[in-house]
Amino acid sequence: MTSTKTAQVIGCGIVGLNVALALQEKGIQVRIVERDMDAKPASWGNAGHIAIEQVEPLASWSNIRSLPNRLYCRGGAAAFPARAINAWLPFGIKLLQASSHARFEAGRRALSSLLSKALPAWQRRARVSNVESMLIECGHYVAWETPASAQRGVASLRRTDCGTAHWSSLERDELAELNAITGATIAGAVRFSGSASVSDPGKLLARLREAFFKNGGRIEQRDAALKEQLNQADLTVVCAGAHSGDFMRELEYRVPIIAERGYHIQANGAGWSKPLPPIVFDDRAVVATAFESGLRATSFVEFSTLDAPPDTTKWDRLKAHVKALGLPFAGELSTWVGARPTLPDYLPAIGRCSKDPRVLYAFGHQHLGLTLAPISGELIAALAVQQRPEINLAAFAIERF
Repeated sequence: MTSTKTAQVIGCGIVGLNVALALQEKGIQVRIVERDMDAKPASWGNAGHIAIEQVEPLASWSNIRSLPNRLYCRGGAAAFPARAINAWLPFGIKLLQASSHARFEAGRRALSSLLSKALPAWQRRARVSNVESMLIECGHYVAWETPASAQRGVASLRRTDCGTAHWSSLERDELAELNAITGATIAGAVRFSGSASVSDPGKLLARLREAFFKNGGRIEQRDAALKEQLNQADLTVVCAGAHSGDFMRELEYRVPIIAERGYHIQANGAGWSKPLPPIVFDDRAVVATAFESGLRATSFVEFSTLDAPPDTTKWDRLKAHVKALGLPFAGELSTWVGARPTLPDYLPAIGRCSKDPRVLYAFGHQHLGLTLAPISGELIAALAVQQRPEINLAAFAIERF
């Protein structure tokens, strides 16, 4: 294969930007192609949590067994809209197949290897791109509102592989501090160490774009088929989030990706009375984070399609949750819905296309796009210059489907 001098990255979310920046650091001239620069991707609307503790794939029998109690119609976070049955039913069948003990264990090992490198990669990216002040390494909280749910939650954590992260139960004074910021009683909580967060996802994306431009990159807004673009650079990298399946289909890959949609509400300008890391209110499946731009609450996993209209009842339920929790959401709230790109085994797709070696890919990061963006960029950059990647990428090959 000839040396790579030029590359184009399809997609301008957090993964696409990190891939583009990592390619630039290899001396490659890069442009990003984005179909809609006005869209706010999942990396803009998320909880800002760098979740290195989530090494166990969500495709597991334990999650499947607990699903009935977590359905949206029963007050939970998981939604399967009837209008989207043609999307989530085939996806669900593949998820069941991916949840066998053998595949779960293989997935856990693969995610563990990737997530163990995630925070060091973020530290490198923050330093090189001058966003060190935006990376906050102070862990996160998980809180429960009743003694019974706290007991169940801690027991579950004791059975859970958390990778390189660690957790400990809060002492009485620490729990009192957490209770002071809510109107609801927090019966129990743990604090994770080793995880991290960002000060504001939207501002981070803007700063990374600035770094990309400073390095000589450019962004073009264009909606074109993959094969129409292949001859415009030595290398093309598909990082188009939930749209990635459309591009891969042109190379005759059948990618079972789904738009797993999340929702948020934000009180712009609001925050805690003192700096706090993200708080997971586990009983409600709500994550609250105080960003520079305001206080945000995120929730829901809605298995749907990219073109489906938002379900406004989910924003209403989020508002009810933050009211019940007594969180300082005041004034007019902004709302957002976005699609996490999710594959049935809950592993990302990272690698080189065997059908056309000019095409690399990094997509399908589900809830871990922000977490895994810098390490994904470094792995793709290594492939681009024919270096051995830091980890074995066999488990993330698109050919597994």
